[in-house]
Amino acid sequence: MAGIWSFSGRYRILHLTWFAFFLTFVIWFNFAPFATAVKDDLGLNEGQLRTLAICNVALTVPARIIVGMVLDRFGPRITYSCLLVYAAIPCFAFALAQNFSQLVYSRLALSIVGCGFVIGIRMVAEWFPSREIGLAEGIYGGWGNFGSAGAAFTLPTIAAATAFLAAGQVNWRFAIAFTGIIAAVYGIVYFFNVQDTPPGKVYERPESSAGMEVTTQKDFWFLLLMNIPLVGILGVIAWRLNKVNFINATQLYIIWFLLVCLYAFQTYNIWKANQALMTGRKRYPPEDRYRFSQVATCEMAYFACFGSELAVVSMLPTFFQRSFGLTAALAGAVAGTYAFMNLVARPGGGFLSDKIGSRKWTLSATLAGTGIGYLVFSSLGGNIALAVVVLMTMVASFFVMAAEGATYAIVPLIKRRVTGQIAGNVGAFGNVGAVAYLTIYSLLPQGAVGDKIFFQMLGVVGLIAASLCAFILKEPEGSHDAEEVEMAASAPPALAERQER
Repeated sequence: MAGIWSFSGRYRILHLTWFAFFLTFVIWFNFAPFATAVKDDLGLNEGQLRTLAICNVALTVPARIIVGMVLDRFGPRITYSCLLVYAAIPCFAFALAQNFSQLVYSRLALSIVGCGFVIGIRMVAEWFPSREIGLAEGIYGGWGNFGSAGAAFTLPTIAAATAFLAAGQVNWRFAIAFTGIIAAVYGIVYFFNVQDTPPGKVYERPESSAGMEVTTQKDFWFLLLMNIPLVGILGVIAWRLNKVNFINATQLYIIWFLLVCLYAFQTYNIWKANQALMTGRKRYPPEDRYRFSQVATCEMAYFACFGSELAVVSMLPTFFQRSFGLTAALAGAVAGTYAFMNLVARPGGGFLSDKIGSRKWTLSATLAGTGIGYLVFSSLGGNIALAVVVLMTMVASFFVMAAEGATYAIVPLIKRRVTGQIAGNVGAFGNVGAVAYLTIYSLLPQGAVGDKIFFQMLGVVGLIAASLCAFILKEPEGSHDAEEVEMAASAPPALAERQER
């Protein structure tokens, strides 16, 4: 990675791709800085604001799975470009909304943009060898995730600067529409400036894009089991919408029935993709098999780390205000250090995974640190020096985001031709975790007692995930290095030189 600061070869692809991810995160979180302004402008109540927050992640779960399938079929170049251009549509719809219903529908459509992360995982994996995959994916994920902070830092300034266009009021509509314009323009730029693979390398596609390919009959049933939470969490979101009276009981039951149908349809597609295997007409040779337990363990790891990050970001400022008596502005600034660590912690986790020599134990250790960090947080409170609070926040967040980097240092090495679908499923479990944690948090007692139980829960889940990785996860066997050497040896000198650059 000596050429990381250059803008040529595979490093150029990395920089173009992390910025695409950065823009999707800016759009995904472009509502948060304007929650109060939107509430005042359209006369919303607190329950309606919370509903919009739920809608912001509602369709990200199925979108990550579907986009993973599309990605493996058509490649990251086309998929990312289309997603960025699509993002402009719900951005404009949200910016032009005149009532709560229009806000909900546009936010649901906008939640699909949150699946952009999955696309770049495969793009980066195609361009970087396994010895660098952890750091490369960590840079992609960490710098891209910083888009949430980028939205908080820049969009209020844009809204204030264009207030003259909105009768002197905070121009949140222009700021949100502007993010859509930038994304659409960059989608076109991205399409004409990247390639799916380096010269001479073939983009591998699965035999069927209907459902995820598995290589043993046992893994077929394992996959069906792990898909239940992905559909079940949508039922939880529907239940939450019913609690705020956005949908009635009849509509709730209809949605639950449709979700059962969705799971049945998904199961049928997985059967189609693996029919030859399940009927005994096909057997994979040992060298072409992969363990679905690898995928499932990474799903639980991401549930523990990224799921908790999304949940904690939404409540951390309030926690600091309640527990330490900080002002709203100071609590927000301290909480911001949690998201800021994405810039170094996620690449750091990937770098450690590359260098330590064991991706399994890197992930196990960072998840254990995640669990311990949250348990320490649960014991904080009272008259602790602000510097200590900031330090603890940064240390805890380092382990959370390093675990995310360590997870995606493994994902691209499990099975290349279905990397998009694997990355989609693992990423979706992060959103499952976020919704599950926030739902449980909403049911806990309000105040210090509820906060303590919440962080204890996150800590225990982190330690459980660390144990699963330690006892179940196997070191990934796939390596791109041998292929790179073979490609370089068989390529013309000029081509080999370009590949190295």
